[in-house]
Amino acid sequence: MYFEMSEPDYINFSSLIYRKAGINLHEGKKSLLKARLMKYLRKTRFRSIDEYYQYLINDDTGEEMVHLLDVISTNLTYFFREPKHYDFLRDQALSQVMAFCNSLNKPAMRVWSAGCSSGEEAYSLGIVLNEFLFSQKGLQIRIFATDISTRMLRKASDGIYEQEKLEKIPNDLRSRYFQRGINKRSGYFRVKPQLRELISFKRLNLMEPFPPGQTFQIIFCRNVMIYFDKPTQERIVGKFYDALEKGGFFFIGHSESLTNVRHNFHYIQPSVYRK
Repeated sequence: MYFEMSEPDYINFSSLIYRKAGINLHEGKKSLLKARLMKYLRKTRFRSIDEYYQYLINDDTGEEMVHLLDVISTNLTYFFREPKHYDFLRDQALSQVMAFCNSLNKPAMRVWSAGCSSGEEAYSLGIVLNEFLFSQKGLQIRIFATDISTRMLRKASDGIYEQEKLEKIPNDLRSRYFQRGINKRSGYFRVKPQLRELISFKRLNLMEPFPPGQTFQIIFCRNVMIYFDKPTQERIVGKFYDALEKGGFFFIGHSESLTNVRHNFHYIQPSVYRK
């Protein structure tokens, strides 16, 4: 079936997505929205774009909205992406955070990977933290990994990746944290339980309230805020500030900046901030 998106259709869908998820599908994103929406609708029972839109706005369960956000989400990631952040963690941040946790007798170092996509960032964080804290008896690691896409979260939770995805991971770390597949799984690696058990994957729309009572010493939200306009960025950055403990570190993508975004963070270096 052939679907056509009119200008009013584009306005309806882009406005709905902005209201529900804060994602700014401006004029330059019109072709992306159209291509992904058309591809999705051809697999469904809907006979027109308007019929689908009416179903969306009248769906009290919110399930179809979750599917739509899956469709329009862009998920580009890989293990140890933007490696300078992991170097900064290992060489500077973790020793300070560890001292803070020990001084307050905190049982665990808590880290949030917001916008974790298919899990590579969360597992990379798990490796760095586990390697650093291996000799620190008693201090546990808890990584909270969230994304708006249920499709990506399923992949992250499965923890199975193609061999080429792991090419930049040193051999010793690869053998320590990943199990090589055999037979039908040849060419794939599965995350070992010792790494998987450090991470809790959950769906979270950053426009919604953050989990109450949960605070963190480290928050990664990289290459996510580029999808939001300035007012939305300010709201979300403010919520991250509240979720971060004093002295904690906040990381954004190297291509992102908090310039012209009102916030209370202390600037450390490009894309790294502290409360």
